[in-house]
Amino acid sequence: MKTLYYAPGACSLAPHIVLAWIGAPYNVKRVTLGSSDILAVNPAGAVPTLEDDGFVLTQAGAILHYLARKHPEAGLGGESTLKGEADIGRWSSFLTGDLHPSFYPVFMPDRYTIQTDSAALKATQEAGLGLVRKRLRILNDHMAGKDWILDRRSVIDAYSFPMIRWAITTLPEKLHDFPNLQALHDRVVADETVKFVLAVESDATG
Repeated sequence: MKTLYYAPGACSLAPHIVLAWIGAPYNVKRVTLGSSDILAVNPAGAVPTLEDDGFVLTQAGAILHYLARKHPEAGLGGESTLKGEADIGRWSSFLTGDLHPSFYPVFMPDRYTIQTDSAALKATQEAGLGLVRKRLRILNDHMAGKDWILDRRSVIDAYSFPMIRWAITTLPEKLHDFPNLQALHDRVVADETVKFVLAVESDATG
């Protein structure tokens, strides 16, 4: 049986949602980043980490692609054509390489400046927020007239969801300038399965 190692608030929320959407049995284990529990299965001490019958997989994008291909019956992998596979790869790469890293200076400004004063750290965070807005604009414009990032609901929507939540909590204006992303957020969060996952992750004993 699959076991997902996760931490509340992290991008591990995405495979947690996908596992619930798939509907096959799975376990989840809540861990603290860098703790002995997660280091025992992932030397990077990071989440998400997925164990599947002795196979250990790290990196959110890789885990989501694996789950989509292992469970084609769930219909979460996009179109099974060359262009469809390229499209899911494009948006997975965008989220992994562009949007997700834009939040690093926001969450960890001390890693992106040699200055230690509060003004310098604040300026670093503001620069990060500028990158976040730039990346969100690309995704928001793509979503014009669409319900989902691909042609139907997929692992990519789940992957974007924690990042959209980060934007809501870090941008002073929230998603006011990105109505298509607000609509996507609302569509995902209204799903009963997603509500269940969020409840599990908010439970201190989950």
